[in-house]
Amino acid sequence: MSPLEASPLPSRGAPPVASPDSRNLVNGRVHISQYDAKWPYLFKRESEKVRAALDDRVLLFEHVGSTAVPGMAAKPCVDLLLVVADPADEPSYLPDLLAAGYSVVIREPDWYEHRVLKGPDINLNLHVFGEGCEEVERMRLFRDHLIADAGARERYTAVKRELAERTWDRIQDYADAKTAVVEQLLDEARARRTASPDD
Repeated sequence: MSPLEASPLPSRGAPPVASPDSRNLVNGRVHISQYDAKWPYLFKRESEKVRAALDDRVLLFEHVGSTAVPGMAAKPCVDLLLVVADPADEPSYLPDLLAAGYSVVIREPDWYEHRVLKGPDINLNLHVFGEGCEEVERMRLFRDHLIADAGARERYTAVKRELAERTWDRIQDYADAKTAVVEQLLDEARARRTASPDD
């Protein structure tokens, strides 16, 4: 059976799966580490790897999430954003990513056809979305706001540290618990963008 014919993988709300969480949730706890200067290097390395595998099928490839924010404490998992023409058309890109050593851990056909892949040797989440997807712009806006606003970084870090003191069944539960602060910060980012449309 080819990897593309494998059994369905978990989606939002599905029962826990060991492999996606294993490096991010240890004994039910999320580890938040100080900013690591190697995170931008790891992004660059993976960017070169993905671009070599997919060439012009890469419509956008960016470093997102907390590890993309200089100086910010984060879960030591590098979040990467890959935009392709159609993430549901897996034969058009997935075999080349699998050949490059990535593996699919999540498929979410009901949520922007989102896919998550893991790499073979570092802790990363490779998020795959399609062109024009609103979640792509949301992720970029959130990252850019955290980079631009020290107060936003401090508030977000405080929430992450408080949540890291709790135990979780799934890493998604931890992510969901951050929803309120994330939405608040996104509202601020949208207001800032509206006030300064040329920035």
